Amino acid sequence: MKKLIIVLIILYSGVSCVISQKATLPSFAEKYNSSVLGKNVFVFEPSMDMKEVQSLVDSVFKMQSGRGSEFSKNRFALLFKPGTYELDIKVEYYMQVLGLGNSPEDVIIKGAVRANTTHGNSVLTNFWRGVENLTILPTENSTMVWGVSQAAPLRRVYIKGNLQLFDKGYASGGYLADSKVEGTISSGPQQQWFTRNSDMGQWVGSNWNMMFVGVNGMPDGEWPEKPFTKIIKTPVIREKPWITAGNKGFNVMVPPIKYNSSGPGWLAGSETERIIPMKKFYIVREEYDDAVSINAALKKGKNLLITPGRYYLKESLKITRPNTLIMGIGLATLIPEAGNSAIEISDVDGVIVCGLTIDAGSMHSELLFQVGEPGSLKPHEKNPVFLYDIFFRVGGPALGSATSCLMINSNDVCIDHVWLWRADHGNGVGWDKNRGANGITVNGNNVTVYGLFNEHFQEYQTLWNGNNGRVYFYQSEMPYDPPTADAWKHDGVNGYASYKVSDKVTSHEAWGIGIYNVFYNAPVIVDNAIETPVALEGKIHHMIIFWLNGNKESIVRSIINGKGGSVSVSNRKAVMD
Repeated sequence: MKKLIIVLIILYSGVSCVISQKATLPSFAEKYNSSVLGKNVFVFEPSMDMKEVQSLVDSVFKMQSGRGSEFSKNRFALLFKPGTYELDIKVEYYMQVLGLGNSPEDVIIKGAVRANTTHGNSVLTNFWRGVENLTILPTENSTMVWGVSQAAPLRRVYIKGNLQLFDKGYASGGYLADSKVEGTISSGPQQQWFTRNSDMGQWVGSNWNMMFVGVNGMPDGEWPEKPFTKIIKTPVIREKPWITAGNKGFNVMVPPIKYNSSGPGWLAGSETERIIPMKKFYIVREEYDDAVSINAALKKGKNLLITPGRYYLKESLKITRPNTLIMGIGLATLIPEAGNSAIEISDVDGVIVCGLTIDAGSMHSELLFQVGEPGSLKPHEKNPVFLYDIFFRVGGPALGSATSCLMINSNDVCIDHVWLWRADHGNGVGWDKNRGANGITVNGNNVTVYGLFNEHFQEYQTLWNGNNGRVYFYQSEMPYDPPTADAWKHDGVNGYASYKVSDKVTSHEAWGIGIYNVFYNAPVIVDNAIETPVALEGKIHHMIIFWLNGNKESIVRSIINGKGGSVSVSNRKAVMD
């Protein structure tokens, strides 16, 4: 979690959050439930009573709003069939708003779709929400306010106006992709942001680390005078699949892989490689599904649509069939119970997993999510595995621990937006409680990541062992809570680098690397924020480290391999090309 700037740090470490359930849904809510998609999925169409729809949307917001709802058990998805709606949609924790058209222009929200400050004086903990596949005509000052930090993506949105990436106070980290903003995007006090394959009328604002990949309308200015990293073309991407509603029911649209692209794909017209009817999905529901029933469906060759809820798994979900699609909606959450992982993907082609939150369980897991078995060797360049919007939590909602959250063993995997978080506040938080060594470990070759958010783990946040890896944008905080300097040493090295490329790697490249530190307990010393083989130092582009707050004797001595500036209470920021 990002708490920033120099003078403002909001610390919630050790706080136990009590969930308020005072707000309830209106008595008529059930008639808006989808019979196909189950509870807490509401499907709207323009012919409905908009006063009732507004009342229901407001009721969901009230249930999910405020500090006490950050670790709520509730999950909701609000789905809109094609047409125009006059609504004010306030988006809070565990709310996902989805248009059901073939194009974002098929669903128009006239009024507002917004995320605002609802507790405290900033949006530093405005997490776990999202908006996809619709057009927004903001009526208040022609501006959509999306004040968020991590795990709050905007995808496939068309904003016919301006976009403001903050509300009150400070914000730190966000994601925008496959979108068009006609007006001005204002970043204000937003400290870092990642934008991919979008059109922007104008970008105004700068702070620490703003990255644009395949974006039309990128701002003027170059690193380090301006904190902008600009990549003209996105080398390889498949946009995230989305749900549509037709006369014969729901379908899932799967776009094709594209190379060296820029701008949103939907502006060019048809972009569908596959249309998968809902009958080819197993609809996973919280009220009666578990690992046994879900694995049985996978063995029958079904794809999965995991509806809003929390799913406790006594065994891993095993994905062995090529081209299987696993889609979560409404921040659906998987929680392993028996020391198992949540998901294991075999070393096969074309699997897609998107829209899931994965929490470590109280019994320690070695891994939470694995792609490919150890030692996987097959090439998948023509049909890679794609992961989108996967959010990991070790502690926070409850006590949990895992050695590593995400391990990539397969080759050619593409990850598009992931947040790996060892909790610094909430429930079950402490150096000896929510144990977690690494956020992500990459053993496969040719792995690409767009938007890697990774923080607070107890060893390397990112450990990269495969060749030909590429990372576009990195946001990371070191752990807040090493109890002593000696507790965070290894092999004669002070501290652990956040970003570690192992000595055996011969090719690796990364752009827009931001690493920050807050050490509240001991005067911690860290030798390097980034470690790579010496031959690869020139392949890590646009690096920034920042001393935020904490023990005034703590120090990060270098940016990379003993080179670059140090940061401490007397010199808070260091930058390298």
